[in-house]
Amino acid sequence: MTSSRLQRLRTKMEEKELDALLVSTPENRQYVSGFTGSAGHLLISKDEAILGTDFRYIEQAQGQAPDFQVLKVGAWSWLLDQLRRMGAKRVGFEGQHITMATYKQITDAIQELPSEDRPTLVSTSGLVEALRSVKDQEELTLLQNAIDISDKAMEAVIPTIQPGETERQVAWRMEKTMRELGADSISFDTIVAAGPNSAMPHHRASERPVQAGEPIVIDMGAKLNGYCSDITRTICIGEPDEMFRKIYDLVLGAQLTAIATLKPKLSGEEGDGLARDVLNEAGYSDNFGHSLGHGIGLAVHEHPRVGPTSPDTLEEGMVFSVEPGIYLTGWGGVRIEDLVVLEDSGARPLSKAKK
Repeated sequence: MTSSRLQRLRTKMEEKELDALLVSTPENRQYVSGFTGSAGHLLISKDEAILGTDFRYIEQAQGQAPDFQVLKVGAWSWLLDQLRRMGAKRVGFEGQHITMATYKQITDAIQELPSEDRPTLVSTSGLVEALRSVKDQEELTLLQNAIDISDKAMEAVIPTIQPGETERQVAWRMEKTMRELGADSISFDTIVAAGPNSAMPHHRASERPVQAGEPIVIDMGAKLNGYCSDITRTICIGEPDEMFRKIYDLVLGAQLTAIATLKPKLSGEEGDGLARDVLNEAGYSDNFGHSLGHGIGLAVHEHPRVGPTSPDTLEEGMVFSVEPGIYLTGWGGVRIEDLVVLEDSGARPLSKAKK
């Protein structure tokens, strides 16, 4: 699988007239090579694929990245040696991810080379991320495995939530249950936001007790074999009042409308509008302040963005969230989120937990 990803990346490098590309981002490194260690860089040219890492990961890298030549490295001298040997003149690097300190180290090292051997560094953006945005069958299986865990945890824990428990206690039970179901870790800090706190989309779980009759937003995800899930449910313990029913039904209607009408070739902005128009027509245009969705895979937020100003084109094989919400200061909020994969016939939900 990594060999086909390498070839597609080399095609993109050729389009950018790059002789070599330095890949630093952990998710991109794993996607292209299969290596899951926390330290290392890939150096890819038309004919070669090199993985430089330190002593701790040599054996792991050799097992996980069979398509790569694994080098034990320390300082940046290894990079200079390889670039000079390759004769690379235009070398791309991930400008959005590399730190200024690292960039200075590399450029300082390059200055030590004879002038005729010094390559030109070219900042690139999104080369590997563009490949990652369309999932292959192996990735869809890995994503579904992570999604199944968060689905099961949501359905196991929600019926047990009692008034008086704190947001943190509920969040911990969700995290503990995901780990017991096989998750390697959580995708992000679990959000449990009750009552007025649920008007804050990214509220941090606190010591506030949850209470009957109020909205409780639960947003969480499991991580398994590097792939992330992300799901949000809004619940009410006991009997919901008319306000809760009204806001919940509006958000659910907006979400189901979007899922039913998403299709390939829409822009991210057009996809976002499918749900946003429903909420705007109901008079809540100012209460849905975030994008409808985001891509997901090796990172919990990745390409594409499905938002009001997104130019991204939605393509078959993309997996992204559909998560409209309404947030009312002083009362609370409702958000419902599922992950979908875009197919020729439309969006197919991957999340299965009850709403």
